[in-house]
Amino acid sequence: MKAAEEFGPWLARQLKNARKSQTDLAEELGVTRAAVSAWIVGRSVPRDDTIRRIAEVLNTDLETIHTRSTDAQAGLPISWYHRPGHQDGGREYGNAAAFAFEADVSILAREATQNSLDARLDPVEPVRVRYTLHELTGEALARFREAIDWERLLPHYEALTDDSGKQGKVSRTVSAGLRDMYQHDRLVLLRVDDYNATGLTGGDYDNGLFAAVVRRQLDSNKKDAGAGGSYGLGKATLWASSRLGLVLINSTLSEPHEGRTERRVIGRLDLPWREVEGKEFAGPAWFGRPDPDARAADVARSWWADEETVEKLHLTRESASPGTSFLIVGAHDVASLAPVIGTVDEEETTEDDDSVHRMHARLVEALGRNFWAAMTGSGNHKPHLEASVRSYRNGEVLIAEERVDPAATQPSRTRALRAFLEGNTVERLTAPGQVARTTVQLNVPLHGGPVRGGVPHEAVLLVTHAEDADGRPNRLVSMRGNHMTVKDSPVTNVPIGTNPFQAILLTGRAAGQAAAGAEAAEEFLRASEPPEHNKWGQTEELRLSYSPSAHRRIASLTTAANNAVRDLVAVPRAKRRSGGEAKIAGRLKVGGGTTKKARPTGAAVLPELDNVDALIDETGAWSVTVDLRVSSGIDTDRPVTPVAKFDVRSGPRPAAPWKDLVAVSGCEVVDGAVYLVPGSRKAVFRGVTDVSRHPVRAQLTGLVVELRSGKGEQA
Repeated sequence: MKAAEEFGPWLARQLKNARKSQTDLAEELGVTRAAVSAWIVGRSVPRDDTIRRIAEVLNTDLETIHTRSTDAQAGLPISWYHRPGHQDGGREYGNAAAFAFEADVSILAREATQNSLDARLDPVEPVRVRYTLHELTGEALARFREAIDWERLLPHYEALTDDSGKQGKVSRTVSAGLRDMYQHDRLVLLRVDDYNATGLTGGDYDNGLFAAVVRRQLDSNKKDAGAGGSYGLGKATLWASSRLGLVLINSTLSEPHEGRTERRVIGRLDLPWREVEGKEFAGPAWFGRPDPDARAADVARSWWADEETVEKLHLTRESASPGTSFLIVGAHDVASLAPVIGTVDEEETTEDDDSVHRMHARLVEALGRNFWAAMTGSGNHKPHLEASVRSYRNGEVLIAEERVDPAATQPSRTRALRAFLEGNTVERLTAPGQVARTTVQLNVPLHGGPVRGGVPHEAVLLVTHAEDADGRPNRLVSMRGNHMTVKDSPVTNVPIGTNPFQAILLTGRAAGQAAAGAEAAEEFLRASEPPEHNKWGQTEELRLSYSPSAHRRIASLTTAANNAVRDLVAVPRAKRRSGGEAKIAGRLKVGGGTTKKARPTGAAVLPELDNVDALIDETGAWSVTVDLRVSSGIDTDRPVTPVAKFDVRSGPRPAAPWKDLVAVSGCEVVDGAVYLVPGSRKAVFRGVTDVSRHPVRAQLTGLVVELRSGKGEQA
């Protein structure tokens, strides 16, 4: 077996861990100190008989010394170190960062996967993220509790349970977690693994990824302007998702630390201030080995675990590919446990046998909704991300691994992004399945507050026809270089008669490597995102880094993007009666201005119907756009009232009252009546019927639109 580390550095660390000096080892072996020094600096190696004596001194076996894939055990018991209470009497009743997010696996999936994307190692290959739910019961649960030294943790949990009424939300959550585990003899573990990621590199306390995640708060340690995270809050969702406030970590490093890369293990516990056996503890605790360099003898640091240990801790990684595994102990999901209104009392809601199934489904849904673009690749463009979810119960497969397929979760948007990556876009939609492309300008402001000037950036806008599997149609989703959905907003004021669509706005690096101003846009938009990274707008960082009015550039981008969408989806007049619209038109009848019969002297003259478009929208309502031709003899002081009725074979036609009636051009709508603008030769208005007052489903009948002169007077 190939050794994982050179003998000299390995021996030096074992001496430090065992609190022995080179002189101490020399005396115990009966050799000179110079000989020990030569081993450590690599000038020589000990003989076989000396190695056997070194194994005895370090209380280990020969295999450990020869392979050097783990540390010796001498003087290094794995234990919990609880931070002592503050000397000034200060108390924290929980980690404030954890309150920034709800205990929701959907939010966890968004934040944890975003962090994995930001830690992507090889930019050519996707980072692979796997979520594993594992329910433990009975003997399997007992073995796991023994592995994490549960008996030493229990007094700290009991201290919170006794004072749960005084210490707020965290203590109540912990109490509920303990109650559920003991009453139902079950515990849910949720592990998040990533591969092709950097791993938690750096020292235990130095500036680096390890310290940022394990030791510090509000430290994102992300320097890349294209990173999704920037506040250092996302990692708190890991602990917020644990009812016990406990997360175990196993990291494979992309850069060696202490000469090692595999199985760097540590645990962190986040609890409120507590008093146990007369001693005060500040809050956090760490599961590791005593640090021989720390000022306090029992301070715990990470350690290099053996394969047996990581297996007992449920932290075994499938390969040596760099990355990190986070194990959330006592995982729960507030949203999936919400009772159906009127069926279950909230106080009686528990994590029953279906909770794992619900969490599994919600993880798949959240990954597909937030990262469909990152999981989309085509041709030479590999996806940024591959994601999957699997579930176990006591080591047996409960739900087979399910790889999240963006084409299944977001078919229209995935089609649009693939067309962009392959260069198969068109200028305007003329057939189903096409993807229209245009650009939208963003003038990125300069740092420091100049009101004028900036860096021009061309964002890419894609539009395609919507499919049912996408969810709500007529939406615009926006993202930047990491391909995570940031904004998801409706496109308003879409012309009635427009086919359902989906639109995508690609900004920054997402717009392409050749996009002008991409880096400036990445930095600017990143500064405009709140901790949830779910919108672009005014933030404190944006105001301080740019100017108090910098957010107006984002508002201009949003307006321009929506205008561009409306322009791309507008149906040309020559095309309005083709396909499905022709079928709707066949069920649409118009009156009160469509015939040119002789009128009695003095009768009101109505404008002529020039064009009528109609469709049944996603709510089941009729949506109608009416073009009127206004002749010179029309009395513009007299309003016109459009009336919608359902077409029936016999008897009076039931009315279809309007829910919305709005003017588009050449007219005004007041109290349901259309007033023509004097001098205008054309007028356009739109109407949507009130589906709540339909006597029959719109799909089962036709529609008649009549024009009446005046307010309610028959023409």
